[in-house]
Amino acid sequence: MIALCFGTRPEWLKIKPLIRLLERDQYKLLFTGQHPDLLKDVEVDYRIDVSKGENRLDAVISNCISQFPNGDFDSVLVQGDTASAFACAVAAYNRKLTIYYLEAGLRSYNLEHPYPEEAYRQMIARIADVNLCPTELSKQNLIDEKVCGEIHVVGNTVLDNLLHYKHKCTYTDKVLVTLHRRENHHILKEWFQTIEQLAIDNPELEFIIPLHPNPNVQKHRNILEHVKVIEPLSHSDLLDLLVQCKFVISDSGGLQEEGSFLNKKVIVCREVTERPEAIETGHLHICKSPTRLMDIFSRVNKNYYIDSKCPYGDGRSSVRIFELLW
Repeated sequence: MIALCFGTRPEWLKIKPLIRLLERDQYKLLFTGQHPDLLKDVEVDYRIDVSKGENRLDAVISNCISQFPNGDFDSVLVQGDTASAFACAVAAYNRKLTIYYLEAGLRSYNLEHPYPEEAYRQMIARIADVNLCPTELSKQNLIDEKVCGEIHVVGNTVLDNLLHYKHKCTYTDKVLVTLHRRENHHILKEWFQTIEQLAIDNPELEFIIPLHPNPNVQKHRNILEHVKVIEPLSHSDLLDLLVQCKFVISDSGGLQEEGSFLNKKVIVCREVTERPEAIETGHLHICKSPTRLMDIFSRVNKNYYIDSKCPYGDGRSSVRIFELLW
């Protein structure tokens, strides 16, 4: 019996393809509470209640460890780079449970970018018994780090959700924008001002931003007068927009993977990405600061079409993982 840990929408999307292959008596669901709206559609076996504290990350970690269930499972799967994934991995380690780490080996080797995710990734891999890597590069990172657990390349499970979207892709006048990461909060005003200017300078394009609910993002909402600001979208609605758009401007990790799979170029508004494979294929274009966005935007806008193999997987990762687990 394995406990599948999740608490955010991206985590749910990445374990969902695996759950489709499992019988209900093969797994338990452990919910760590970050996105409670998920429980409208998902029935879980265990739920951790995260109390409010002076430091949100401290609260998540302490509550996940102290409330970790002593259930009838002998292994745990954690995914990605959240504080809760790290905490559940530590709790499992303390109980000598087998730890499977999904999406292992992604690295920027810069603890500030992304902060705090880069540190959590490195620490989880150190104690995982089985590291499930999306790419050969992520596998090599773990080999170089001399981690103790098994290492397998399986691809990224989020792409398993996209197979039926492949044939729907078009290139319209829409530009999808998402910006919300913690590392960008201190310069989010500058990012939004530049995107607003791009919308003014390119009236033939429709810039659309599903605005993240974080107060540090919402407080800059009024800057975007020529950008279509909409409420956060469901994943299916976001994918509908992704398959239609011309290209993407984002600091999201998931959209780097999904955009590459659907052959949409992504301008990545970050100093560094832990998913560098798609830079080489031409899917990703790193934009380290708002001052560089206009030049990169101009190049991508003129040469937006791409038809290259996605480096993050083929949409069949969950089958490979299932065969490893059982």
